[in-house]
Amino acid sequence: MGKVIDWSKIDKNDYLLAMERSPVKDTEIKILLQSALTDKINNREIFIKGIDNSYAYEGYTAFKLSH
Repeated sequence: MGKVIDWSKIDKNDYLLAMERSPVKDTEIKILLQSALTDKINNREIFIKGIDNSYAYEGYTAFKLSH
């Protein structure tokens, strides 16, 4: 069964801090991502919000797919 990350369950600051530390120790990022896994792989809302969150994490606010 497939899984996808529900990015709405991941805090931006927690994610960015875990990414900074991941080259030294990747346990934190693995736990963070595993805690947000869902089997709702065909849920359009989760997919679109994931794209929106990836833009927001990178600092882009001009683009938003969901309303």
